[in-house]
Amino acid sequence: MAAKILIVEDEEPIAQTLEALLNAKGYRASYVTDGAEAVARARKEKPDVIFLDVMLPRIGGFDVCKLLTKDPETKRIKVIMITALGRMGDVETAFASGATDYIIKPFDTDRLLKKLEKVLQKSSS
Repeated sequence: MAAKILIVEDEEPIAQTLEALLNAKGYRASYVTDGAEAVARARKEKPDVIFLDVMLPRIGGFDVCKLLTKDPETKRIKVIMITALGRMGDVETAFASGATDYIIKPFDTDRLLKKLEKVLQKSSS
């Protein structure tokens, strides 16, 4: 069964590109463009992994991550933050919020896919 991936990205061209890339690689990917929608979709669909932007409308990525990792229904979902924020404090905040990994934009697709595979292997073992 292909892993289900939710992309949370407010810049639609980036979200669409990621969705197309992941679907072409055999994953079942879909996207939403704001934080509140991300929480609702994650609770409903229980994806295996969420690629989560930090700068989002309605609920920011760090808060989305905290909400999901504290909720018994969604706490097993792995969250990989994807953001242009690369300062050390941002990385620490991401992990403190419950993120599994962190990717800085602009990202290399090979690196992104390797991180995804690593996260999926960890969750299946």
